This record gives sequence, structure tokens and C-alpha cells, in this order.
Amino acid sequence: MARYIMQRLALGVVVLWGLASLVFFILHLVPGDPVRQALGGRASEETVAKVRADLGLDRPLLAQYQSFLADLIHGDLGRSIALNASVTDILGQRLPPSLLLLGYALLIAVLIGVPLGIWSALRPNGAADHGIRLITTFIYGMPAFWLGLMLALFFGLKLGWFPVSGYEDGAAGALRSLTLPALTMGCALIVIITRTLRSNLIQVLGSDFIEAARSRGFSEHRIVFGHAMRNAVIPTITVLATLLAYLIGGTVVIESVFRIPGTGSLLVQSIFQRDYQMVQAIAVLAGIVVVTASFATDLLHAALDPRVRIQR
Repeated sequence: MARYIMQRLALGVVVLWGLASLVFFILHLVPGDPVRQALGGRASEETVAKVRADLGLDRPLLAQYQSFLADLIHGDLGRSIALNASVTDILGQRLPPSLLLLGYALLIAVLIGVPLGIWSALRPNGAADHGIRLITTFIYGMPAFWLGLMLALFFGLKLGWFPVSGYEDGAAGALRSLTLPALTMGCALIVIITRTLRSNLIQVLGSDFIEAARSRGFSEHRIVFGHAMRNAVIPTITVLATLLAYLIGGTVVIESVFRIPGTGSLLVQSIFQRDYQMVQAIAVLAGIVVVTASFATDLLHAALDPRVRIQR
């Protein structure tokens, strides 16, 4: 098990290095001067040159790359060109709403998707199964921004249950503000969880060891939740970890629609302002979240299925 963990950690480090390098070179290949963009057209050449020197942008590209990696290893994310503040301090303020939004969306998806998947699998091709598949297909076909607007129109403006934009202070206020955005993001995940769990559970319930358990007189509840779910949930967890990158990308749209002051909306703002340091930091941070979730999924997969760690 220790060897397996070390292999996954090494792979995660390589992935993060590749991501950071790719983001760095792509941003520096984009035409234009971020310093002049931040200072405005009226800034003198002397001022522009001084700011570029202070930020190290006047050095050769490879020297900038080496400094970028060295600072990243030491946890220094640099200084925002557009906001003239520490990137770490800015992200410290904008990261909590985004992380809470991601966790909230995952929670909603699991609480709704898992029961629907089990219900559908236990009654395949029945009225409930057909209804669940029809509804999930309809939801999956909706664009996220349109679904968010419809939810805001109905639950926010018509019923007045939740705010349609902004971010309130305090735990209760934050949950109220993030309910509609989280539900918007979670709807697509509900579909994936329901469909994946249904398919896997039907397959497992038809396997030989389940028939053997039935022949020994085990109750259906014990068979489903004690034996079948353990095997059916592994592919579902893997799919969820893969979709985390989709969720992170979805925050860009959702936070813009609901005006949530998170990293997604900050990324859009930084791209338009050509804020290299901020875009690099957000991209690397997103990569860390995805790699960490993938690593945790691999460990959970190995814990649930010992054959995984034995084969590697």
C-alpha cells in the first residue's frame, strides 16, 4: 500500500509541474503587454519599464520560468499586476465561496443522485425507471446558465426563497446565497450519478455472487447495501472525481451568473485584465484541487478493492 501511495503522489507532482509549465508558457505567448494594460494608455515608458523590472518581466523567458517554479515551490504566488496586491491575500478572500460552492454542489448531487440511482436500478424498465431517465435526460440537456436563470426566476424572484445574486455574510447567509448556484451545478452531476450508479448496480445485481447470496437466504436489503453497493459505487466515485474538473470550470459561468465573489469570477476578470500572476495562480490552484481529489479517489478505490493496489 505504501508503494502504491508513493506512486500516486509522484504522478500527482508530475501532473502539477506539467500544468504549471503549460499555463506559464501559454500566457506568455499571448500577444500584448500586461503591464501597460494594467497601468493604462497614459502611463509613460519609464513607468512601464520600472513596473516590468519590479515584476521581473524584463528578464528572459526561461529565467522567468525558473523563478516562477522556485516561488511556487516556496508557496509564493506573486503579486497581482491589475490589483497591486498579493495573489495569496486575494485568493484567501475569494477561495472560500468557491470551495463552499463546490462542496455544496457535490452534496446536493450525492443526496439526490444516489437514491434515484438505487431506486431506478431496483425497478429497471419500470414506470419509475423510465420517469427518472426521462427527467435526467431533460435536465442534462439544459445549458447551465439557462438553468441557473430559470431557478433564479422561480425560487428567487417568484417564491422569494433565496437571493438571486450576491454573497451574504455568515454561515446561514452563505448557504442561502449559494443554494441556487449549487443546485444549478449539482443538476448535471445528479444526472451522471444516477445514470452511472443505475447501470453499475444493475450489472452487479445480475452477477453470480449476488445470486449465491440470494440462495443463502440473505435479505434483499443486505444484498443491495451490504454487497452490491460496495462494487457498484467504485466506478461512480471514479466518475465523480473525473467530473470535478468540470465542476471547477463550471464555477466560472455560475459565479458570473449569480455574481458570487469567488475564484471563477476572479479568473474571468484577470483574463480580461491580462493579469499573468493571478491567472497562473488560479490555474495551478485548480490543478491542485483536481489532483488531490484524484489522489483521494485512488486511495478510496484501493481501500474498497484491494486488487487495485496489488496489480500496480
